[in-house]
Amino acid sequence: MKNVYFIGIGGIGMSALARYYKFKGYEVAGYDRTRSELTAQLEREGISVHYEDRPDLIPADKDDTLVVYTPAIPADLGELRKVMDEGYAVLKRSRTLGQITQGQRCLAVAGTHGKTTTSTLTAHIFTESGEGCSAFLGGISRNYGTNLLMSRNETVVVEADEFDRSFLQLFPEIAVITAVDPDHLDIYGDYAHVVEAFKAFAAQVSGTVIAKLRTPIGPEDTKAKVLSYHYTDPQADFCALNPHPDDCGYFHYDLKHPGGILRGIRVGAPGWVNAENSVAAAAIALTYGLEPEKVKAAIGTFQGVKRRLEVHVNTPALSYIDDYAHHPAELSSAITSMREIFPGRKLTAIFQPHLYTRTRDFAPEFAQALSAVDKLILLDIYPAREEPIPGVTSEMIFKDVTAPEKVLLKKEELMDYLADEPLDVLASFGAGNIDRFIEPITELLNNRLK
Repeated sequence: MKNVYFIGIGGIGMSALARYYKFKGYEVAGYDRTRSELTAQLEREGISVHYEDRPDLIPADKDDTLVVYTPAIPADLGELRKVMDEGYAVLKRSRTLGQITQGQRCLAVAGTHGKTTTSTLTAHIFTESGEGCSAFLGGISRNYGTNLLMSRNETVVVEADEFDRSFLQLFPEIAVITAVDPDHLDIYGDYAHVVEAFKAFAAQVSGTVIAKLRTPIGPEDTKAKVLSYHYTDPQADFCALNPHPDDCGYFHYDLKHPGGILRGIRVGAPGWVNAENSVAAAAIALTYGLEPEKVKAAIGTFQGVKRRLEVHVNTPALSYIDDYAHHPAELSSAITSMREIFPGRKLTAIFQPHLYTRTRDFAPEFAQALSAVDKLILLDIYPAREEPIPGVTSEMIFKDVTAPEKVLLKKEELMDYLADEPLDVLASFGAGNIDRFIEPITELLNNRLK
């Protein structure tokens, strides 16, 4: 193969693979539906990206071309139909990642939430400690400004995505499972099938499974050794002892682990959620055999992941923080973390629901999570890969929200609304295109502070 062509190149997982093949010397190009900061960066790195369905732009020599696609792409897309019909070598994103990691020491982080930060922190620990690793991440590391790390050794850290059962293409040596909650029910049908898939993933681990305490994964599900972690429960093999925030929201704790107690950890990214994820990342690193003091030092220099509790404005008068949360459990974790970081301040949240099916399946849970803010600005549903479902709108969530203030807006109305809105702490949440508002919101608030 000389060419690798990506259909849906702007996705976070797809872009990491595109960067990998570019690094390896292949000619890399691809299609995505919309321009974004990520696709612009790929273009700056020498990868050709276009934004119209153009089958004629696919390399003509099919014998020298590998095509990688994401299942989020519509099946009737002209480019996808062309490569399927004309006999190109075509692989799903998950299968491609599985092939790349074969024969390496794969360290995987799975779970319905928490996996991006945990895998990124794990990769940072290995890099900072001097051990090194390659890494395929589901977010942009703030330490390195990328979702791909490359190393000369045979250790690779990957985010193991449960969407479309993608993680079943991986066969890790060590795996963390952060959560097994109902999600992607458009794929799985019901929660029982979600659990079944996670058990199948655990069965593919060769060395050690580190499952969050009380997830439905046990020794009967895998031949690997099974350990547990938890944020604060001392029954777990790994847990934080006496976790507490400092005045800036950064957490300090002592780590209980099978080898003893590692004292004086400070997490370099704020919020209790990052502290919990650091316990999981430390569990991987210590199980692998890294020196405890090096693990501790690396956790302290971790800057976090873009769009995961990412602070853009932070003053006593006005603050703005953005987060990728798009599941009720993620929203609850993010909101409680923000309450600890900004105690006593008014929290206004903007939320863009992601997918009609997820909104339909979890509307009451979304309403409950969002009721914990002081004011909710709820936007229309971002459809992503889905067609509208009759009767499924943001109103399904909005009607049951009990926050003191709430308003329902179209995204086109958001900036005009914020221009006249008194704000203290503002948060934006969602996995759709709400990230396009980060820059204008930040500019608006900074101008307000002048």
